[in-house]
Amino acid sequence: MTGSFRLGDVEITYVEELTLPTSVRWMLEGVERDAVAACSSWMQPHYQNADGYLLQSIHTLVVRTPDRLMLVDTGVGNGKERGGGIPAFNLLDTDFLDRLAAAGVDPDEVDTVLCTHMHTDHVGWDTHLEDGQWVPTFPNARHLFVEQEWMHWHEVARDAEATARLLADSITPVFEAGLVDLVPADYQVTEQVRLVPSHGHSPGHVTVEVTSGGRTAALIGDVMHSPLQAAFPDVKPPLDRELEAPARARHAVLERYADTDTLVLGAHWPWPPALIRREGDAYRVDAAEDL
Repeated sequence: MTGSFRLGDVEITYVEELTLPTSVRWMLEGVERDAVAACSSWMQPHYQNADGYLLQSIHTLVVRTPDRLMLVDTGVGNGKERGGGIPAFNLLDTDFLDRLAAAGVDPDEVDTVLCTHMHTDHVGWDTHLEDGQWVPTFPNARHLFVEQEWMHWHEVARDAEATARLLADSITPVFEAGLVDLVPADYQVTEQVRLVPSHGHSPGHVTVEVTSGGRTAALIGDVMHSPLQAAFPDVKPPLDRELEAPARARHAVLERYADTDTLVLGAHWPWPPALIRREGDAYRVDAAEDL
């Protein structure tokens, strides 16, 4: 699935790699069924299916400015050994590059790859297999990694086999090709695009803000894995390693964009983008269908 919208002279396009149904009880353990059911009116049909399962998308966001062609997060990638965590990611085989092509993206023409954070489902297509070697998929692009994020995972990889494998097949080849820029978490990428610190889910996690024509889109990465978390921002999902920092990041993002016309896109929120609205002591998310 793809979808796109414009902000002034910038176009943002959603290109899906895969979508997985996820149990609410797994995502938000301990939340009462009735409380979740009360959210169905705004969660369905885009972010939750009729059976009550959350819809978790893996996708890339293509950002076209007047002079740049950028990708934000690159998904899982094909052929990568990803045992453990999420079985669907292991040795994935999709036609994602064909979907990018259908969206008008030639890998050789991409000039910038941004990364909200360096988890396996956000950097996978940075590389692909060619003659048995992992090589950059976007050979003419500068790959911007937040230095704080990179330093953390570089250190973790010394003792964690899965992280070491991730760096070896998805990150190191890009470094070796001389395509990486390490940047601060508040980096201004272009006139229209900037990074905003939203640390918590990972130590250097950032939101990508795109502003043009007097309006903003916020690409919030994994600050919230599902729009449902807007209603329960203090509940820890299993995908967060700890409670306090991710919860602070969620509250900050919700407060920043609530009751504004900012279009919010989560790294695992299906299409379409959303608007955040205050509701009682928490928030809800309204799909922005009329773009």
